[in-house]
Amino acid sequence: MISANAVGELRARTGAGLMDCKKALVESDGNMDEAITILKKKGIASAAKKAGREASEGIVESYIHLGGRVGVLLELNCETDFVAKNDAFKQLARDLCMQVAAASPLYVKQEDVPADMIAKEKEVAVAQAAGKPPAAVEKIVEGKLSKWFAQVCLVDQPFVKNQDQTVRDLLSASVAKLGENIVVGRFVRYQIGE
Repeated sequence: MISANAVGELRARTGAGLMDCKKALVESDGNMDEAITILKKKGIASAAKKAGREASEGIVESYIHLGGRVGVLLELNCETDFVAKNDAFKQLARDLCMQVAAASPLYVKQEDVPADMIAKEKEVAVAQAAGKPPAAVEKIVEGKLSKWFAQVCLVDQPFVKNQDQTVRDLLSASVAKLGENIVVGRFVRYQIGE
């Protein structure tokens, strides 16, 4: 028997619907971590189905950090104005602005990073791995690039409010919750002295 408290906790941690949470807990025999994994898989699957749909509505959210030294403008797109006016969507935009203010990403996603910049990072990683066996060099370079993407790409960063979740996971959960494709269009971060 799955308790209502467990369902509520899973819902609070994932943002998924009550029935989805209950089904995931039943499927995982009450194991919270396993239930989260099940929901992520389902959320990512539903997000993937919606990813091809055009996200032409949305909002531009602003955030000024305490003291006024850092400011962010972020465009968050969705499919309908109905979702754009939804409080959960607005909170997502605000959270993403706070993420940009705190973590200083340079790009939205890996596809936005210029090829020459990736090549330079790869070159540095190969030089640092010099002297290691070729199979190890490949894995080291891959790991270093992954780590670098997690610093410079918004969607690959750990979410500031929950380090166990990436921004991509947060977006996928929001797509599953709101039922529409959600895309970060662009952002700009200003800081005094930069």
